[in-house]
Amino acid sequence: MNNSVRSAARLSWAALRMLLVLTVVTGILYPLAVTGIGQLAFHDKANGSMVKADGKEVGSKLIGQSWNIKGSDKPDPKWFQGRPSNSGYDPLSTGSSQLGASNPTLVKNVKAAKKQVAEFNDVPQSAVPKDAVTGSASAIDPGISPAYAEIQVKRVAKANRVSFEQVKKLVDDHTDGRTAGFLGEPQVNVLEVNLALKDLAAKR
Repeated sequence: MNNSVRSAARLSWAALRMLLVLTVVTGILYPLAVTGIGQLAFHDKANGSMVKADGKEVGSKLIGQSWNIKGSDKPDPKWFQGRPSNSGYDPLSTGSSQLGASNPTLVKNVKAAKKQVAEFNDVPQSAVPKDAVTGSASAIDPGISPAYAEIQVKRVAKANRVSFEQVKKLVDDHTDGRTAGFLGEPQVNVLEVNLALKDLAAKR
């Protein structure tokens, strides 16, 4: 009986030591090492890829945001607009509407959005691309297709009193190609192009 108790005690003590060692290694040392490497090698990305303007953080180039008229739910004609967001661009509440492609509500909403985008940018509805009227799976996509940026150039140039060619060049300069040359689709980061637009408008 005493031998059994001693054996059980030894096994329990060995298991406890193993638990303590693994807790320290996986719960403390490993996270610290990964965090340290991230801060040293990928400082910008590890801290949310924040973007600054005039010395202040104005957003993250990884998260979309609203470009509405201040204090309103109406889009501001001065800025390039991003994809629709089912969550109001809230990074703590991501996700799509969960409506299927043939859902009557989604079809109705897309048709209404297409008409609105066409009128807002003074283009025919046939020129409105899909990402202008449908949200991404995350609802916080920071980029838009070059096609969506293209139909906004005329409106943005007029609202900021700069030339069409200047705004078109901004779009071209801020269009990122496919990752590794073949993954994904070309994108225009809305925050970055709008900040460049702000600088351009300030020089007029």
